This record gives sequence, C-alpha cells and structure tokens, in this order.
Amino acid sequence: MTNLRVFSGRSNPELSNRICQYLGIPLGRAHIDNFPDSEVSLKLGEDVRGRDTYIVQSTCAPVSERLLELLILVDCLRRASAKRVNVVLPYFGYARQDRKDEGRVPITAKLVANLITTAGADRVITLDLHAAQIQGFFDIPVDHLSSEPIITQYCMSLALGPVTVVSPDVGNVKRARVYARRLEGELAILDKRRVSGSDAVMNTIIGEVKDRTILMVDDIIATAGTIAEASRIVRERGARKIIVAATHGVLCGPAIERLAAAPIDHLAITDTIPLSDEARRRLPIVEVLSVSELLGEAIRRIHHNESVSSLFMPYSP
Repeated sequence: MTNLRVFSGRSNPELSNRICQYLGIPLGRAHIDNFPDSEVSLKLGEDVRGRDTYIVQSTCAPVSERLLELLILVDCLRRASAKRVNVVLPYFGYARQDRKDEGRVPITAKLVANLITTAGADRVITLDLHAAQIQGFFDIPVDHLSSEPIITQYCMSLALGPVTVVSPDVGNVKRARVYARRLEGELAILDKRRVSGSDAVMNTIIGEVKDRTILMVDDIIATAGTIAEASRIVRERGARKIIVAATHGVLCGPAIERLAAAPIDHLAITDTIPLSDEARRRLPIVEVLSVSELLGEAIRRIHHNESVSSLFMPYSP
C-alpha cells in the first residue's frame, strides 16, 4: 500500500479518515483554503509522483463549491504527476437533471460527468446514483456501489416481524423489490403525484401494510416531503412499525422539521453526507451507518487490480 494515497476534500473529512483507517494508511496531506475573494486555494503536502491516488469528495452543500474543489484537486494531482487519479464520489450532486423531460432544460448530470473527465480523472467510484444510467455519461470506468448490504444488515438487527417494503413512488420499485427479496418480505407501492419540487400528494397504496413492519428505502432524502407523507399514510392504514432508510441524507429546506413530525420509529442514513448538528439534536431516531468499509474495500481492490463485482448489488432487480 506504499504507492497508495487518499486525499480528502472539505465535504466529508470524517468519512475520509475512516476509509484510511480501514486501509491502514494515513490520510494524504492537502491544505485547502479560500483566497479573500472566495476562490479555492490548494497545495498538496506530499509527493504523489507515480502513485495511485484517490480523492474522497461528496458534492453536497455548498454543491457548486464542493464540485469546483473536486475538479481543482483532480487537476492538482494530475499536474503533480500522479500515476492514476481516482475520484471517490460518495454522493454525486447535480444528478436530478439526467434527461430532457421538457424543453429548454440542461442535462446537468452529463455536464458534471464531462467536467470530472476533462479535469483528468481516470476512474470514478460512487454510491447509489440517483439514476443508474448516469454511469453511461462518463467516458471513464465507473464503479457504482450500493449501500443495500449495509442497510439490510441494520434492518436485520431490529425486531422486524412481518415486513412490507413500501416504495414511496413508482420509480423506486426496483430498489424496493431488492430489499423485499433480501428481507423475505412483501412489496407495496404508493401512487405519488409531485405538485412541486418539495411537495407531493399520495392517494393510493397497492399492497398490505396493516399490522406489519414497514420499510421505506430511497436513495436520497432531500426535503422529506415524500417520506413524511408516505409515513403518515401507512400509519393511517395500520402499520405496526415504520423504518425509513436512505443512502444520502441531503436534508435540506423543511426536511428536519418534517421528519421530526412524521410517525417514523427508526431512521437510518449513511455517512455519504455529514449529518448536521441540528439534525442530530432534533432527530433522536436517526442512526448513521458508515460506508467507509465498503468504499475502503473498493479502493483496496482497485489498487491491487482485483475484482470489485462482489461489492455491487447482490440481487438484480
């Protein structure tokens, strides 16, 4: 591992340190600051010539600044003669606009993929993309990992009883079916109609939820409108216990307030995005699951040119 260096942006240094602890190496030294006019200032604190390098950076809030910081890190390592520059994106921002579903809109997911590739990245490792087809937007190898084994293990540690995995919208059915198979539970679907970027209306539930433990899993909890409304509906239909799990806890806008008021018994999110102090204080039901071992193992295998296939989602939808 002497030729391996892992560097961290400012988005999630705690996760970066846990990844390095798993790998048994120190975190690479890099001084990142801002000039008085807010431009990003960067200087590496060690030699990377001929080394296999990894940058851990989630493009979470402030999204644009974290993205630019990532691009500058890639460029810096490339100009410092690193052998390979691998980008570890626990959370890939700008992923919601992944197609032209109406006129005069951008495809930001493709734009960001182009920026990362043009900056000089050789490979991308990411976790639970908002849409799996975003892998194809990159012209470099992409390892798309899943937090499913981590969330499933957490759920199995709870006293579940009869389980129904509820998909809060039609687009999430494939993900819900994977969890239903793993937990040997039933599948239910909520009919959702989005009325704005932060609000959704749900009218119909297809499937049995009465007197059952309900598990709702999504890739992102942003404003929590969907999850809060879905929790209310299944509780009204007689659900015994409600567990909500998500890979990326964006938790923006009214999310914390909505989750605190929702009838949720357990809330699990991973540490791809750092949890704010306010969220920890106001959401005592939250459990943070670490993806450090999953990402660390992927880095180790890639560094040693080993297969990472077994780290992918074990069941196809």
